[in-house]
Amino acid sequence: MSGQLGFAEAFLAAKAGQNRRLERILEVLDWWPFEVLLRPLATGGGPGRPSYPVLAMFKAMLLAQWYQLSDPALEEALADRISFRRFCGFALDAMTPDETTLCRFRHALAAAGLGEALMAELDRQLGCRGFLVKEGTMIDATLIEAQAARPQDNHVNDAPPTEGGEARIDPDAAFTKKNGKTVYGYKAHVAVDRGSGLIRRARLTPANVNDTQEADALIMGDERAIYADMAYATHARRAALKARGIRDRIMHRPNKHHPELPRWQQRRNLLISAARAAIERTFGTLKRGYGYRQVRYFSLLANAIELQLKCFAFNLRRLAVLAAT
Repeated sequence: MSGQLGFAEAFLAAKAGQNRRLERILEVLDWWPFEVLLRPLATGGGPGRPSYPVLAMFKAMLLAQWYQLSDPALEEALADRISFRRFCGFALDAMTPDETTLCRFRHALAAAGLGEALMAELDRQLGCRGFLVKEGTMIDATLIEAQAARPQDNHVNDAPPTEGGEARIDPDAAFTKKNGKTVYGYKAHVAVDRGSGLIRRARLTPANVNDTQEADALIMGDERAIYADMAYATHARRAALKARGIRDRIMHRPNKHHPELPRWQQRRNLLISAARAAIERTFGTLKRGYGYRQVRYFSLLANAIELQLKCFAFNLRRLAVLAAT
């Protein structure tokens, strides 16, 4: 259980279980600081339940994001796939965690609030190795549907059931409207490095939280500019950016006193819109490649760690590509 591969490895064919993408990901990071951060989650395992290395468990969480695996599916994959065992550090003759253990670890990770600390350490390593351009940070938010049925739809036959047969309710999800469509769920607020496309910070809120409310928490402080749409435009934010020496690239919006923007502001908005459009590709990848159109769980705490894990996984896959070029 120490993460060392076992004697059985010697009898495998040379390319058995080979997964070059996972091998590259293992090589591009210094994993030791993450293991240190995760140490508070280490337990004795309890009666009948083995204690697994916390770093191996965290890597298993990343595999679940890349391959869109539920806890039962992840349990089967870890038991079955050599490449998954190698990535996590489980020897071929070692036990692998069951779905209950995986679920408990994810809950412990969320309860300990380690998501932001893990992302911060990743951001530090990316910066030290020169992968972050820091030319500018693009900030934006996207809506994610709840896993639970909408409150008014709880009677519908296909509503998510509980053991008692009633629809599951998410106490933290909320309603909002976008483009005339009502959405019930959450909002993912994300900061992306404009030069590299790497995610630097991410926060999850109920869907009815205004975009601008989380904006200041997405500003890293070491970027040269902030790119954002007009939803983030406030006089206080523009003044704060100027005071910190960060260029203001937030779009202007009309108001009751100036219902039509001056021509120079219209032109400026077009230029900013083109510059920040790349963040839509980030959201597109998360939704298409990571299945993030709908959250998986039934609380803000559980879904927030899911977002952090997806962003961490997104960055590692992106980093493996950048490191190879």
